[in-house]
Amino acid sequence: MFKNIIRTAMLATALISTSAFAKETVVWWDFLGGGDGVRMKQLISDFNKENADKIEIQATTLEWGVPFYTKVQTSVAVGEAPDMMTYHASRIPLAVKQGLLQQITPDDYKAMGLSQNDYAAATWDAATIDGKQYAVPLDTHPIVLYYNKDLLAKAGLLDDKGLPTGLDGADNFKAALGKAKAAGAKYGIAGVTADGNFMYRTIYSLMCQQGGELYTNGKFLDGDNPAKLAKALATIADWTKSGLQSGYTDYPSTVALFTSGQAAFMINGVWEVPTMTDLKKNGKLFEWGAIELPKLFDKKCTYADSHTFAIPANKGKTMTPEKHAAVLQVISWMAHHSLFWATAGHIPAYKPVVESAEFKAMQPNATYAPVTASLIFDPKTPLAGVAGPIFNVMSTYFVPAQNGELDPNEAVKKIKDELNNLQ
Repeated sequence: MFKNIIRTAMLATALISTSAFAKETVVWWDFLGGGDGVRMKQLISDFNKENADKIEIQATTLEWGVPFYTKVQTSVAVGEAPDMMTYHASRIPLAVKQGLLQQITPDDYKAMGLSQNDYAAATWDAATIDGKQYAVPLDTHPIVLYYNKDLLAKAGLLDDKGLPTGLDGADNFKAALGKAKAAGAKYGIAGVTADGNFMYRTIYSLMCQQGGELYTNGKFLDGDNPAKLAKALATIADWTKSGLQSGYTDYPSTVALFTSGQAAFMINGVWEVPTMTDLKKNGKLFEWGAIELPKLFDKKCTYADSHTFAIPANKGKTMTPEKHAAVLQVISWMAHHSLFWATAGHIPAYKPVVESAEFKAMQPNATYAPVTASLIFDPKTPLAGVAGPIFNVMSTYFVPAQNGELDPNEAVKKIKDELNNLQ
């Protein structure tokens, strides 16, 4: 199966190749640090070796978040942006409004040997604005539920396959947290209760599980959506109030609570898989696993974002056909070789890789990969996206509400007013 993927990649490379003999340089920007950065640097190195006579990627890593996106905006305005870059799908609506991205056309996809059928519906749609594609998804990186198998076994919460059981339904989940605590954990679950930016991911997921939407008909929290958001927030606040989750806990402390065995569960992004893998390999971690977020309400629904590849719309600077073909070849190669990228915990966006025997043997990725059928991305508004205004407003009120200092209904009322005032 995986050999067929590589053959497809080679065919795409042949289709993209031009008649020019000059070696093309592709200037690349990314925001990838930590384990992501290590893996992407390896992929870039592999590409450069494989294409040494034709194309060279010259890569620069910039600071994640607002600094990266500000740099892109100012560089595009003066025609000094790179030839290609990584981009969060959640930031695409704002980028399109600002005129920062070139369209990825159907002819581009054909040249890359890729198509809409190669991607999960939600992942493809996240890069689509008004029927046009503005980026090529590399992965989806949802939140997942990490679990301590040793503690869950003591609590009677593991099935014969070593997977958690009895977690569906808000009441059942809370009961499971209590059982895990009774089995020896200090807390049932570790959550980032000091950072509303991060917890937005979980709260938004639980809102969606009730059929709620954050942005509809050009308005934030219209109709009965405030009640659904308040219920999601109240559910998590109740874990803290009941002593099943620690209060005012930052991100590093959350990971530490789980990896030290003080919390039986942890909701976090798939990007923490390498942390767990490395600790276990070095004999410093218990038996662990990660699964899709349980269905606490009416339907499965989990928040995700996607790392994508985008082409800047440099002002006053037209990319040559040869350069454009080289950029497409780089993107195509990365998609077809994204199995290695999955070792960072991500789910490759390119379906043939996910469906390969090699990926299916990769754990825990293969266990939580079905989450792609029930993903929810940020609403399509320029106010959404990584480090965007929505995250900032949510954080202001989610933190006190999660820690019992603000009524969830009052928090949601303030959030609704502030978000709509931003438009």
